[in-house]
Amino acid sequence: MPIKALLNKPALTHEKSLKTLVENRTIFSLDHCELNIFETYQTTELVPLKFNDLVVTSMLRGKKVMHLFDDPSFEYLPGETVIVPSNVEMKIDFPEATNQNPTQCIALAIDNQIITETLDFLNEKYPKEGKNNVWKLDHENYFFYNNVELASTINKLIKECMGNSLTKDAIADLTLQELIIRIIQTQTVKKFDNVLPLESNNPLLPTIEYIRSNIRETIHLKDLSDKACMSTTSFYRYFKRELGMSPIEYILNEKIKYAKKLLSNPNVQVNEVSYATGFEDCNYFIRLFKKYEGITPKQYQLLNFNG
Repeated sequence: MPIKALLNKPALTHEKSLKTLVENRTIFSLDHCELNIFETYQTTELVPLKFNDLVVTSMLRGKKVMHLFDDPSFEYLPGETVIVPSNVEMKIDFPEATNQNPTQCIALAIDNQIITETLDFLNEKYPKEGKNNVWKLDHENYFFYNNVELASTINKLIKECMGNSLTKDAIADLTLQELIIRIIQTQTVKKFDNVLPLESNNPLLPTIEYIRSNIRETIHLKDLSDKACMSTTSFYRYFKRELGMSPIEYILNEKIKYAKKLLSNPNVQVNEVSYATGFEDCNYFIRLFKKYEGITPKQYQLLNFNG
């Protein structure tokens, strides 16, 4: 799994200022969004929560268990985000919350007007390739890990909402547009991480399949653009716009994911994994792995085996 980018954590509410120990709520209201910071200090179950607008929630501290739609419940941890449509009720468990280990999360309610205007702008100025392929939020793909870009955008919004700048509404509106784009890009990456239907008409599908089929090889941009039937320049721009990262960044992500799969075998050597993922220089592979995962391949292998 990809590394999760954590958000900056606002200070917890002073004990004397708490209104409740379960989902204590602090609100910051702007023209087109409302930032809610929730804190819980005791274990409890099935706490209901619903917003009139689409809400982007992100965990900051502790652990929740989310019950959403008719899907199975799931653990919700720091570095993760969930988007919930308007007027959909969440039910939340807090299995580990205490005074010493509180949960803290944000819920950013976004005015539907700015969502509609942003999607209309994107579809007009940057139309997607493929039949019926448009910019939209995918409400079925509602749970994902924060990447660096998404976390940076959410952090920027939190800062603006909690700040006192005279221009904070204007900056927040621009950042909300960026957030919508980042979410759609993150959802697109996650779709490619799952099994895709064969009838998918996304022009990037052949390139993703090619990358995964040739993960042991050196993959060139020209090979990918040929698969997508685009010029190299057009393909690069399209790929980055769709996924929020360059083709090279995506290839490296896939190689690291494959390396982690190989490292689940306690008997495999790191240099073997390096060659199997297309890196002739083992030292470079180790440095790259540590950059992505925060630990060396050997440390990852030992943690995985001991776990």
